[in-house]
Amino acid sequence: MQDLGRIHQIIIPVLGHNLTFNLELIIMTWIVILMLIIFGFFAARKKTMLPGPLQVVGELFVTQLYALTEDALDKELGKKYAPLICALFMFLLLSNWIGMIPHLEEPTKDLNTPLSLGLMGFFIAHYAGIKSKGFKIYAKAYFEPIFIMMPLNVIGELAKIVSISFRLFGNIMGGSIIILVVSYLTYSILLPPFLNAFFGIFVGGIQAFVFTMLTVVYISVQVK
Repeated sequence: MQDLGRIHQIIIPVLGHNLTFNLELIIMTWIVILMLIIFGFFAARKKTMLPGPLQVVGELFVTQLYALTEDALDKELGKKYAPLICALFMFLLLSNWIGMIPHLEEPTKDLNTPLSLGLMGFFIAHYAGIKSKGFKIYAKAYFEPIFIMMPLNVIGELAKIVSISFRLFGNIMGGSIIILVVSYLTYSILLPPFLNAFFGIFVGGIQAFVFTMLTVVYISVQVK
């Protein structure tokens, strides 16, 4: 319980300013990335007509996410953005699930991770919109239905970053706090394993899917 709110930081002075890095977040993020690289290597190393378990899981992720991306976008854009969507979903899913392993923490429990991914999706969506429509038509949409709506339209677009980021952060952080408090009260005897499975597997999976699909929708809205 005493670890609640404790953050291990590295502070590096640069030109009179302090750059603060969350050491645990960096380590956990790289652990997730390393695990995904290892999974991808072994899943694709020996592809056969009768696939092994890892190949089956890998193909399931790719085929389903490619299909969902192509449904939201057209076939050409689907092929272009599906690799990003696959990588995003798998990273978020493992980031949300890794907390079930003892002594490991979810990178998504820190606001910096979902906020960074939300900003990434925001810039990619608007870049895709400008490339698809042209800057003139893209900018014109902010002045519809009348020009005085422009500030509200801009705020609405920025609010998407807050919405998508804080939804993921709040669910993962809230689940971790509930598990920690209940574990402290019950001395980790009965409820925590069930809570860990619920918040880790179910909520973590749902939130990874929601975040990913919202990113696809934001791209779709901008290009159409």
